[in-house]
Amino acid sequence: MSINKTIRFEVFKRDAFKCQYCGKFPPEITLEIDHINPKSKGGKDIINNLVTSCFDCNRGKSNIELSKIPNTLQDNYNVLVEREIQLKQYNKLILKIEKRIDKETDKINEIYKQSFENYTLTENFKNATIKKFIKVLGLEEVKDAMRIACERDIGAEDTPSYFCGVCWNKIKSKTNK
Repeated sequence: MSINKTIRFEVFKRDAFKCQYCGKFPPEITLEIDHINPKSKGGKDIINNLVTSCFDCNRGKSNIELSKIPNTLQDNYNVLVEREIQLKQYNKLILKIEKRIDKETDKINEIYKQSFENYTLTENFKNATIKKFIKVLGLEEVKDAMRIACERDIGAEDTPSYFCGVCWNKIKSKTNK
């Protein structure tokens, strides 16, 4: 089975339409796709196992495994390693932000619980509402909104709705500036 034309073209583009073994370009040579890990030895038709080769280099290599990765593939490898490192750092940062927002959400719930003994905000309200307001307004603005709502004499059941109204008014006033 031959390699998909789209994949062939992507490999050619990645390798700058140049044989990765001898460095020659068309029209001097005819480009082909070579497997780094030969198909006869279990290699797959995936882009990271493919390299641009000319007819002569590909036939000369045959089904011998590469002992040295050509420079462009090494560069590709280095890019993939760097992406993986950045992705891990990004995920670590996202987790840190989520933990901070969880703690901040608990602070908002504490304000509510101090005003209304035996009451607590539902997990759904904390996750779906308070966290979003914290992301938009910041902790201090949301704490202020909860204090304003709790100071109204409207009862524990109606305070979350009033709190939402205060937060939306704060958001509107920020967007109108």
